[in-house]
Amino acid sequence: MSKDTQQNTLRLVEAATEAMTDGMVERLSITGANALEVVDRLNDDDTKDAVMNIIDRVTELQRSGALNTLFDLVILLHGVRSALTDSMVERLVMWAEHMVTNVANEDVANLAGHVVGAIQDAAQHTEDEHVNGGMFATLSMLSKPETQKSLNFLLGVAANIQQCATKKSK
Repeated sequence: MSKDTQQNTLRLVEAATEAMTDGMVERLSITGANALEVVDRLNDDDTKDAVMNIIDRVTELQRSGALNTLFDLVILLHGVRSALTDSMVERLVMWAEHMVTNVANEDVANLAGHVVGAIQDAAQHTEDEHVNGGMFATLSMLSKPETQKSLNFLLGVAANIQQCATKKSK
């Protein structure tokens, strides 16, 4: 560095020092301390890994165009939250409570388990069985008592569903 450059730098530092008030010096020292605290936190491996992961993920979001979608979703959620009144929130909670009470009970869970088991058993049974095609094979199958029983059961279920649906619509 030349002698003129050194003198100019010293004059600049001296002018900046003289121009600063005590409040400015205090704010500058607080800002510097906060910056050093952040840098110190980045020395922790877990914190550094977390920050690097965030940066990588934000970069992925930007590249895929999902970053704008994410912020649009945040804005939408904020708008919904701002628009909800207390009575709306109360009705949503009552609806959720009603759904949990009526749907999330042991009877429904047992029914769902039985249905899933029946579907899996039927899928396994039909996969293992050799099927002859044609109309006569179908007629032969319809003459079996278990087939007639199954069809009768399905017709009964369908009739009950239809009857419940028509009662609710009236």
